[in-house]
Amino acid sequence: MGNFFNTILIQPLLNLLTFLFNQFHDLGLAIILLTIIVRLVLLPFFYKSAKDQAIIQRLSPKIKEIQDNHKHDLNKQSQALMSLYKEHKVNPVSSFLLLIIQLPILFALYRVFLQGIQKIIGSPLFLGLIDLTKPNIFIIIVAGIITFWQSIIFLPKVPKNKVLSPQDKLGRQMAFMMPIWTIVILFFLPSALGLYILVTILFSVVQQIFINRTLNKSLKENLIKQNKNGLA
Repeated sequence: MGNFFNTILIQPLLNLLTFLFNQFHDLGLAIILLTIIVRLVLLPFFYKSAKDQAIIQRLSPKIKEIQDNHKHDLNKQSQALMSLYKEHKVNPVSSFLLLIIQLPILFALYRVFLQGIQKIIGSPLFLGLIDLTKPNIFIIIVAGIITFWQSIIFLPKVPKNKVLSPQDKLGRQMAFMMPIWTIVILFFLPSALGLYILVTILFSVVQQIFINRTLNKSLKENLIKQNKNGLA
């Protein structure tokens, strides 16, 4: 199994990292480019998952209504929720499926970056300044800031008069804890991995902004169509 994993994921990614390093002679730039390539390959999965989660957030009032109306009949509740998800063409477990896809790739990249530092370079410097074998405070702080930005973007807007449930409050607290966890974790990792995490988070933020704008545009178009149909 280990040899299969190495052949299918680790070695191809290490070969690509080596190729990029040989082209640009900068391990940091090679890591950034490899991260972007991997994210572009996985973009259809990330986009589907992020889009589904954004739509589910917008459906939260209807979901809460269904849960309240069928709280004593879990079977009817499940059927009504599945019918709602089907109507809006979303998969409530898409984020879980994406996690299953991501985990082996993340582990492979972790191995690749460590091997890349140890085997394919003479100097582990990024831009001639940052030693990628050690934690770097600049990368750590920037990653923390971008993680906070991501948390803000991912949080659903709350109406002024709405009282948050304990679950909603916990979710918002967890979102604001993420930047702290990111900073703490990166203090114990080589900045090669920190750079990968930073680029990944930044890619996710840009992707989420695009998805939010696409959904808002779609909602406005649907509202205009409904108004026209109502006047017809």
